[in-house]
Amino acid sequence: MSRLRPVWLWVAGTSVLAAAAGTAGLLVIRPYLLPADFEGPGSGTVVVEIPRGASATRIGLVLADAGVVASAGAFVTVAMEQARAGTLPPGRFRLRRGMDARSALGMLVAPESRVVRTVTIPEGLRLPELLDRLAEATGMRRADLVRAAADERALGLPRYAGSAEGFLFPATYEIEPDTTAPVLLAAMVERYKQMATQLNLRKRAAKKGLSPREAVTVASIVQAEGGRDPDYPKIARVIYNRIRARTPLQLDTTVLYAQGRRTLEVSERDTEVRSPYNTYLKPGLPPGPIANPGEKALIAALQPDQGDWFWFVTTDPEHRITKFTDKESEFVRYREELNRYLGKR
Repeated sequence: MSRLRPVWLWVAGTSVLAAAAGTAGLLVIRPYLLPADFEGPGSGTVVVEIPRGASATRIGLVLADAGVVASAGAFVTVAMEQARAGTLPPGRFRLRRGMDARSALGMLVAPESRVVRTVTIPEGLRLPELLDRLAEATGMRRADLVRAAADERALGLPRYAGSAEGFLFPATYEIEPDTTAPVLLAAMVERYKQMATQLNLRKRAAKKGLSPREAVTVASIVQAEGGRDPDYPKIARVIYNRIRARTPLQLDTTVLYAQGRRTLEVSERDTEVRSPYNTYLKPGLPPGPIANPGEKALIAALQPDQGDWFWFVTTDPEHRITKFTDKESEFVRYREELNRYLGKR
């Protein structure tokens, strides 16, 4: 059980005693002049939130109010002794009640004490879907996220991006208590730029006759078409083969992006929708990414497999089975397999 150390001593004529005993006398009474402190490691659990930029005194007050330490003064004293007063991190921390200040400081700087709220963004989400996921997971207002996504300058987007679509990198992000929508989205763009640098995206795209934005567009299609990871480089090859042959890509994913829909069933009427993203009507790549691709899709766009494939069909979406061919007759057969799959659902 935690106990308070004594913080006062009833001594008549303390000044006389100190004067008589000199420095030795001060050393004797100093322990009794220290701020109140608990003894021991404490017990139970309490989560405290430390604001960004808080001073040691402010942190001490937060801890004292939560019953973690006996007094702010005791915490400040230990923080100054260990030269930690200006280096304490913000965030939420799981501590114990009734701790001595030294133990409290030790737990506060231990990574395992940190209570981190995270949000994981999967590959392939479109921008509106991604903002929905962030709003739900973080509690941020969606309107704030929409405004932040539209501020290309504040996001730090590369000049070639054109918009946030395709450049908010899917990953797991830590959310600090004071994280704002612009800060979070800017961190996602920064992760994209780090990945682009790591993959040497600009130079490798140029070797394929693509701008960086076009390379990301290819990656976004690869990601949206799905399949298994080994299928990604093959899908990229089909795209490049069709572009080289000046044949429309005829991809359902781009049509569905134009319509803002997600479905496995695309009708002939759907393929007639008037949109620059309709690759049934418009040859070449769509004007920009149709999703936010991850690392494997980006690699596939930059390093496709070698092959003469001209078509691919995901014949069993549930098991992500995709078949590739360079023969139109086989493509028709694969489409029939998909139609049978859809008919059995």
